Amino acid sequence: MSMDADLTERERAVVNAFQGGFPVTASPFEAAADAMSAAGYDIDADEVLTTVSDLDERGVLSRYGALVNAQKIGGAATLVAMHAPEDRFEEVVERVNAHREVAHNYEREHPHLNVWFVVSVASEDRVETVLEEIEAETGQPTYNLPKQQEFRVEAKFYVDGPLADGGIDCTDLGPTVEPSGEQTLSPAERDLVLEIQDGFPVTATPYADIADAIRQDLEWTLETIKRFNVEGKIRRIGVIPNHYKLGYTENGMTVWNVPDELVSTVGPKVAALPFVTHCYERPRHDGVWPYNVFAMTHGRTEAESDRRVEEVKATMEEHWDVGEDDWDTLFSSQILKKTGIRLAERAEANTQAR
Repeated sequence: MSMDADLTERERAVVNAFQGGFPVTASPFEAAADAMSAAGYDIDADEVLTTVSDLDERGVLSRYGALVNAQKIGGAATLVAMHAPEDRFEEVVERVNAHREVAHNYEREHPHLNVWFVVSVASEDRVETVLEEIEAETGQPTYNLPKQQEFRVEAKFYVDGPLADGGIDCTDLGPTVEPSGEQTLSPAERDLVLEIQDGFPVTATPYADIADAIRQDLEWTLETIKRFNVEGKIRRIGVIPNHYKLGYTENGMTVWNVPDELVSTVGPKVAALPFVTHCYERPRHDGVWPYNVFAMTHGRTEAESDRRVEEVKATMEEHWDVGEDDWDTLFSSQILKKTGIRLAERAEANTQAR
């Protein structure tokens, strides 16, 4: 493989080591350095911190910190597809993007459904209202594709260099916690979620700084972040790369018309492929959209992307006879909007005093 980003050896080592499993301790960079050294890459805490800071400032990271699982925080999100006519494309996109509930929006290569966006709302019944408003404003029908089963959401992107075989897991460090069993958030937990949703402070003591910002003590902050990780409210903690900056410029959303009785078998098999970052079951729409399984792949070249799509197809073919009309790949043409899933309203709606 080619060196796929303008990174130093040390930067490559840090990116590969900690896309998850970053320590939840009072001095996490010391623990991270010790773990990297034990894995064969000699580095000290100051070097880890400086490296993360440099990567963050250059935009190689989308952030350092926690990847919050919005679904577990409250509210709802859904994927929506629609058609924007060529002669009205910019107008339609502008009207869609004007809705604050629209978080991500991509143009994808498809003969009809060329606009794909995510709607994030505080309550599920608000989805229908937003889509009705968009249809009235654009004159175009929308096709709601809510997640029915989640098989994988793990967008990790490794680079050539040290520790390229996978990450270092330090989740055993820090406080010992048990799941609370609570579905709602306390006011303090809500404040924590909103404080960390865009990343941690890139300092030697990020958890102490977070604690100060929300006026909680360090012990509570460490325990709550660790518990959120155990409960799935946080998917992972570490460096969250900007995959485009790492050279992963080719992404394909492969879609499959899988026999219903095989979805629960095929989904996990496809999700187990290391280069599949997202895999879901979503509903079909009769006469418009025949596919029910989505699998997202990324590659650093068009050829690599094509090979990975073929591997998904080969995995599918182990379980059923895939016909030419049973699948497609929708490559993204351009990013139309990417603001991230804003959690304030969703967290607030799911907060109760405890």
